[in-house]
Amino acid sequence: MKKLMVILIATLLSAVYSDTYAQSKNEYIPPGGARLMIQINGNDTVLLAYLHDIWVFPRKNFKNKAQEEFFWRTVRDVKKTLPYAKLVASELSQINYKMADMPNDKTRKKYLNQVEKEVFKKYEPDFRKMTTSQGRLLLKLVDRECDKSSFELIKAYKGSISAFFWQGIALVFGSNLKTGYDASDKDKMTERVILLVEAGQL
Repeated sequence: MKKLMVILIATLLSAVYSDTYAQSKNEYIPPGGARLMIQINGNDTVLLAYLHDIWVFPRKNFKNKAQEEFFWRTVRDVKKTLPYAKLVASELSQINYKMADMPNDKTRKKYLNQVEKEVFKKYEPDFRKMTTSQGRLLLKLVDRECDKSSFELIKAYKGSISAFFWQGIALVFGSNLKTGYDASDKDKMTERVILLVEAGQL
């Protein structure tokens, strides 16, 4: 299951992982690393910051201790897996951009294999620390961020054979790469947690 997660991320991520950004005249990067936009008004320089939305939900009343523990496990798992799902989404366009300029399928396949090896090396330790439930959640969050299931993404980038192979492996471990994310029903509580985590409220 953990290797499946690594392969999935490796398939989708770009080979370029830059920890720094070029600073332009309209940007300011303080020592802490946060990237801010600036606006110059005459002789004054004004920092521009965008604030997160603040979410207000009805008070969560738990029926029992088990339900409360499940909620906080979900919070923990979302905090651990959401960054990886967002990483897939943010880098997906870069992969498409690079592959569009490649002359043939052979070159694209070589590029994807290179990405797979580099990402496996970089992220394998992190994925080995994930639980099975966190792995399943990651698959769902990839669907949320990319609007495509993990099965569809593997099929698009690695082909039908690879997609069906990994789907078979996933089913053995009780997962399903075709499972989508349903924010309005089955995953309603998870969506609430995600919104609160993204807003810094959890």
